[in-house]
Amino acid sequence: MKKIVLIITIAAAFQTFAQKPEKDNAVFKTKEKGFYQNVVLKDIRDYESSKEGKKPQRYFSVDFSGKSFPTDPENYSRQWHNPPVSQGRTGTCWCFSSTSFMESEVYRQTGQEVKLSEMFTVYYEYVERAKYFVQHRGDMNFGEGSEVNATPVIMKLYGAVPYSVYSGKLKGQKAYDHKVMVTEMKAYLKNVKENSLWNEKEVVENIKSIMNHYMGTPPETFTYKGKETTPEEFAAKILKINPDDYYSFMSTEAIRYGERGELEVPDNWWHSKNYFNVDVNDFISVFKNALKNGYTVAFCGDVSEPGYDRHEEVGIIPTFDIPAGYIDADAREMRFRNGSTSDDHCMHVVGYQENEDGWWFLIKDSSSGGFDGKHKGYLFLSEDYIKLKILAVMVHKDGAREVLNKIIK
Repeated sequence: MKKIVLIITIAAAFQTFAQKPEKDNAVFKTKEKGFYQNVVLKDIRDYESSKEGKKPQRYFSVDFSGKSFPTDPENYSRQWHNPPVSQGRTGTCWCFSSTSFMESEVYRQTGQEVKLSEMFTVYYEYVERAKYFVQHRGDMNFGEGSEVNATPVIMKLYGAVPYSVYSGKLKGQKAYDHKVMVTEMKAYLKNVKENSLWNEKEVVENIKSIMNHYMGTPPETFTYKGKETTPEEFAAKILKINPDDYYSFMSTEAIRYGERGELEVPDNWWHSKNYFNVDVNDFISVFKNALKNGYTVAFCGDVSEPGYDRHEEVGIIPTFDIPAGYIDADAREMRFRNGSTSDDHCMHVVGYQENEDGWWFLIKDSSSGGFDGKHKGYLFLSEDYIKLKILAVMVHKDGAREVLNKIIK
């Protein structure tokens, strides 16, 4: 009996050793010019060519040499989505990802293939920011960033329009560029605060005037397939989107699981407390269950990691950060609290695959870095990356039914 036990113990030890993940190594790389410099900035008039002469930046990265990852979209179970588009020189990834998500939702529910205007939502989100700025006497984060759950909020208030009737670009403009526009809006609001000019109607009209100059004026009515409609009618009756059907989830130890709370990041500028807080296993289950059942998801999280590479098109968690088996709620929380996990970017999950190494997710990306690799506008995230570095996710309530059934009785 003792011999049998010893043999089993030794066999188990060898099996554990055999399953030990290969150690990752790190290197410093030189940041190369990519889509942002070669395409986006080519269309921006205030870009100074002298900037090209600056010393190349170096960054800390996983050494990806000799490694291979599942980076063929054809091997992924995919849901319908429009091709990737660039957000240009703007901080509006939240709207590009959630608009893409809504386009997939329209197709899933009605079979319509429609390209929606991201900038219509961005325009009216700035209107809501201006109102909030006055109502809270300037005590807010006024910038370009926001969260993906802002889009259903704006759709409920203002509706939506096709890209064809409002692109948010001026005549001849190729790439989006909000740098000067946002600088002017901030300067104006700074003057409002310094001089206590708290007239909400006047402030909103002035913010609109700035946006009209740089983005054009959104239509109040338009013709779609031969019929005149409004943005509100278009969203409700043609797209058939119910904004109240979209739920957001986060995973933090700061509040009790199963309760709703605030995602504590600057881009949650209106301090939304409508995030269902779930444990890390349920958090990743939201992604998996939604995709397996024909839904897509929009999410926001950290992309400034040594295992996230725009040329390799992957996001992984290297062993020198934390071994996969140790990724848990405490690991997530520590990185959020010490600032190594931040709310950098929002994207759209449009597919998945399962292999011997676990789940991988096909991501549609609007950032310039997302267009630097072989599959323009796409990248691939490992399950471990989602579990450790992604902060919040939005999905149709039926796509998260399994997790919601634990919370809402």
